[in-house]
Amino acid sequence: MNIPIVFAKIDLKAVEDNIVALKKLTGPKVKFMAVVKADAYGHGAVKIVETALKTGADCLGVARFNEAEKLRKAGVDAPILIFGFIRSDLMEQLAELDLTATIYSPEMAEQLSHQAREKGVIIKAHLKIDTGMGRVGMLPDSRRPLPISKFCGSKNVSLISNEKSIADIKRILSLPGIELEGIYTHFAAADSSDKSYARYQLEVFNLLLNDLKREKIEFQICHAANSAAIIDIPESHFDMVRAGIAIYGLYPSPEVNKTRAVLKPAMELKAVITSIKNVPKGFKVSYGMTYETQQETLIASVPIGYADGFSRLLSSKGSMLVNGMRAPIAGRVCMDQTLIDVGHIPDVKTGDEVVIIGPQFQNNGQKEIITADEIASLIGTINYEIVSSLTARVPKLY
Repeated sequence: MNIPIVFAKIDLKAVEDNIVALKKLTGPKVKFMAVVKADAYGHGAVKIVETALKTGADCLGVARFNEAEKLRKAGVDAPILIFGFIRSDLMEQLAELDLTATIYSPEMAEQLSHQAREKGVIIKAHLKIDTGMGRVGMLPDSRRPLPISKFCGSKNVSLISNEKSIADIKRILSLPGIELEGIYTHFAAADSSDKSYARYQLEVFNLLLNDLKREKIEFQICHAANSAAIIDIPESHFDMVRAGIAIYGLYPSPEVNKTRAVLKPAMELKAVITSIKNVPKGFKVSYGMTYETQQETLIASVPIGYADGFSRLLSSKGSMLVNGMRAPIAGRVCMDQTLIDVGHIPDVKTGDEVVIIGPQFQNNGQKEIITADEIASLIGTINYEIVSSLTARVPKLY
């Protein structure tokens, strides 16, 4: 087998185990959506989808039409919900591919209905409710600009009317060409140790659902729980949960209760040393000469750079693993290469394995590991960005 000089190794068994662990947290009748947007968070959507469906996922979630179209072309026939905006001129293709749209407003619904009628098709859709995320979705009347402490658990919440929201939803339901199958919302801070805002959003959502029920309006599928809520907020599971980052073995944040689900990272990122040179003290390394050696040492070149999704913000920050030992990044990350100082590591040679994310062992069996969370912390971001930033030129080996 021809091993590339840089590649992501994806452990599909870890993906299986993570899905099994998450499904144990939900009721037997709760459907499981595998969220595979952004090429399955950098893990390769087609292979992840095959694994997820085999392991018990009922449906899939993506952000954009082209992501869903790619899965259909790959032979995936499971239900797919598109979270993002869909142009109205794609309605015929949407119906042909049996994809489900998200509707954000009565105006959007009318546009989709018009196109659906023109094309003579029926569009499946879910209604998105913005309970406090501030992105897309209908703002319900029950979402009042009150302090959370005054809203959550207050007896006054039952007095808040969703009259306008109900009228808007009835209007959408009456439109020809649209089959409204589901309703959902999304949490802004379910991964925080302080769940007050998430519970506020849940209360707003429940108020709307209850008001709809009084009007004899119910949907086949109601969903709210992302990875963090699957783990920490069981009362948000409703009819279906949407598992994203947790499928890939990464926790949504350090504040999630990790004891409830043991997750295994599915991705390792590896490369090989392509060049080694002995340099003197005071040697300038990489663009801008921002790094200077403090003693005679060995500088090794690793063929990964910002064009692969390895952030330039890691310049002179963090390390990679060589022979089970940490080698600090020296100087600026280039487009195609990154330099590391290996002068303290014995027996380094060209062709040696370099681990960028994942574990590596020394000859004595001692293990060292670099995680996506560690890299994220170094540059002030989250593990989601580290794995999903990998570009298409990084091969994936399963």
